[in-house]
Amino acid sequence: MEQVKILVVDDEPDIVEFLSYNLRKEGFEVVTAQDGEEALEVARREKPDIILLDIMMPRLDGVEVCRLLRQEAEFRDTLIAFLTARNEDYSQIAALDVGGDDYITKPIRPRVLISRIKALLRRKERTAEENSGHLIEAGDLKIDRERVLVLRGDDEIPLAKKEFELLSLLASKPGKVFSRDEIYRKVWGTDVIVGNRTIDVHIRKLREKLGDKYIKTIKGIGYKFDF
Repeated sequence: MEQVKILVVDDEPDIVEFLSYNLRKEGFEVVTAQDGEEALEVARREKPDIILLDIMMPRLDGVEVCRLLRQEAEFRDTLIAFLTARNEDYSQIAALDVGGDDYITKPIRPRVLISRIKALLRRKERTAEENSGHLIEAGDLKIDRERVLVLRGDDEIPLAKKEFELLSLLASKPGKVFSRDEIYRKVWGTDVIVGNRTIDVHIRKLREKLGDKYIKTIKGIGYKFDF
């Protein structure tokens, strides 16, 4: 099995050293950066499998780094977990809204960190298996799950990573009603605690980009995809 490469980004050298030591001890390859701009340079050069990204940093904060990376095709599927000392809902929602896969609060415990990373890798592997039939055609939409791409005719509809995963889940079984719990579990995973408004915000953004006809609300239960 190919060694998993992790980019650790934090402006505190002690944290970078602490995380790097514990990750290497578990057999991961580690590269590092100490601010947002350096993180972009190292990510583009090293092509890591996972990025551990501090939110509060000089030059560019972690949320902006994630937003910029998700705009580049080669990073649309890269696992990104945020490191933050802040517990406010805003930080968590902002981190997930720009395409973060998880967030880990400081102080970071090595066993928890390794557990969360392994959970992310398992989830990615499971998603890849589920997406093996990668093209979904629904009305005038084409959803290419392998290329992380949504087309209406020849026009690409840009979606954030979690917006794409949510649409892909709903469209995988047109007419099926997905409960909110099932959506949380399959899109965000059981290890990620997100605010109650997170699904609603993502559904609203999808409707703004796709129109209202595809995603139906089933009051008190969840959502379904129809066309």
